[in-house]
Amino acid sequence: MFRIFLFLKPYRKEAILGPLFKLLEAVLELLLPTIVVLMINDGIARHDSEYILRMGGLMVLMAGLGFGCSLICQYYAARASQGFGTTLRNTMFSHISSLSYAELDAIGAPSLINRITNDVNQLQLAVAMLIRLVIRAPFICIGAIVMAMLLDFRLSLILLAATPVVGIILYYIISRTSPLYHKYQQKLDQLALVLSENLSGIRVIRAFAKSRAERQRFNEASEDLTGTAIRVGRISAWLGPLTTLVINAAILTILWVGGIHIDEGRLSQGEIIAFINYITQILLALIVVSNLVIIFTKASSSARRINEVLAVSSSVMDGGKVSVRQPDKRLPAIVFDHVFFGYSSTGDLALEDISVEIRRGETVGLIGSTGSGKSTFVNLISRYYDPLQGNVKVDGVNVQDYPLRQLREKIGIVPQQAQLFTGTIADNIRWGKEKATEEEMMRAVSIAQAEEFITKLPEGLDTPVSRGGLSLSGGQKQRLTIARAVVAKPQILILDDSASALDYATDAALRRALKENSSEDMTVLLVSQRVSTVRQADRIIVFAEGQIAGIGTHQQLLDSCAPYQEICLSQLAREEALQ
Repeated sequence: MFRIFLFLKPYRKEAILGPLFKLLEAVLELLLPTIVVLMINDGIARHDSEYILRMGGLMVLMAGLGFGCSLICQYYAARASQGFGTTLRNTMFSHISSLSYAELDAIGAPSLINRITNDVNQLQLAVAMLIRLVIRAPFICIGAIVMAMLLDFRLSLILLAATPVVGIILYYIISRTSPLYHKYQQKLDQLALVLSENLSGIRVIRAFAKSRAERQRFNEASEDLTGTAIRVGRISAWLGPLTTLVINAAILTILWVGGIHIDEGRLSQGEIIAFINYITQILLALIVVSNLVIIFTKASSSARRINEVLAVSSSVMDGGKVSVRQPDKRLPAIVFDHVFFGYSSTGDLALEDISVEIRRGETVGLIGSTGSGKSTFVNLISRYYDPLQGNVKVDGVNVQDYPLRQLREKIGIVPQQAQLFTGTIADNIRWGKEKATEEEMMRAVSIAQAEEFITKLPEGLDTPVSRGGLSLSGGQKQRLTIARAVVAKPQILILDDSASALDYATDAALRRALKENSSEDMTVLLVSQRVSTVRQADRIIVFAEGQIAGIGTHQQLLDSCAPYQEICLSQLAREEALQ
């Protein structure tokens, strides 16, 4: 947790001055019962109204100063806690953005969202309480005991005897609730996962009439979370009553012993009233401490979860800030040299001993059954993952030696799942090239076969896109993501099964437009399960169970590659396949 509080460093002034002002307020509060003693013993006992008014005015002045100090502390606490939370959130977001797919897959998006929102909010609250109350509450307890000892040492021994009892109670509650808070956060992650899946997959759920089953699943996750929260609440609920019981027992004992002292003339009425005021202050401070215990126990669990994220380092490290030299056009555009890759170090390999060269300006089709390794192959080119063994080279340079920004600027990729962002159609296309002109965008739209439906929209390129592109059809979203990649005129264009929602005529028109409008040096990789999409490629790479089963043209593979023959005959008539 202390590592997290390093983010408070820019707010040292607020973190120092805030508690000091709160400490000054506590000192003034501790002096008030002493003023009451003077008013009773020297004013009321002697019927001196002038003295009473003077002391009363002093009490009002002290109360006003205390209130002002409290407001200043509150201001500093707000500045420090909100600034701390903002800095921590920004740091977490930057760190999460730097992680590779492997780390993001391991932690999970719902858990990351919870950690960057709920856990940071919990730490913000802890920072505010740290500045406002962590020094004040113990100071009030200790100060009140000291002041009570000055009034009557023997009576104060009763308070000292109650202190270790309160300490034992606090230790018991913390030791029991801390592990439960950690479980609570984990179950909150699970609930967020279920909720995320239901909201993103609502159409599929309704299509398969699974709404009732998913409601049951959500209820189970919610009840599991509730059960843990109730267990924590039951234990925490004992803190206030037990603390109050101990202090009230001490008060009763003090009143009983104090009454004897008054009868014997060793203690005045004003002093016993001041004594009771100090005990009340101690009681209120302990109630605050009990609440702080709960807040900081939660914050400790949240800090642990945030530290887990910040401690994760990306398995894909940036190659540096020095740009790689201009490519030698005589070298292949892409080289895989005995590459092995698995998504888990203990699991099966997704790619096994892959060696292939792809020439500059070549159009290469990648085909194979589901899970054969096609998408993994292209993900290694963009360096979303690093191979376990072997090298991947782009323009003759190992991809690990590139600055990530330079490498990915060379590559335009259209992922399997079309993902659009809120904004306009133009905003989404400009993700490929930030300063793209309208002419450049329309050219990319034309190549992507999206011009037809965009020109029919009343606002054209300025048409708003809803969250995730829900206002567009699957085919429209795919064509816009293709336009987004094409507008940048990349050296390597990867279409990862990006025409699956397009009809055969549009798919053919897209491939024809790409061939006619791409530069001679642009290398195109067509990942697909459709033979019709890849059959006109310069070469086709056939994947089977993570290995390359064959490389060649359509006709060469028909003659020599059994897996390719099976794919062709499952999609095309024998006569059509042989054409």
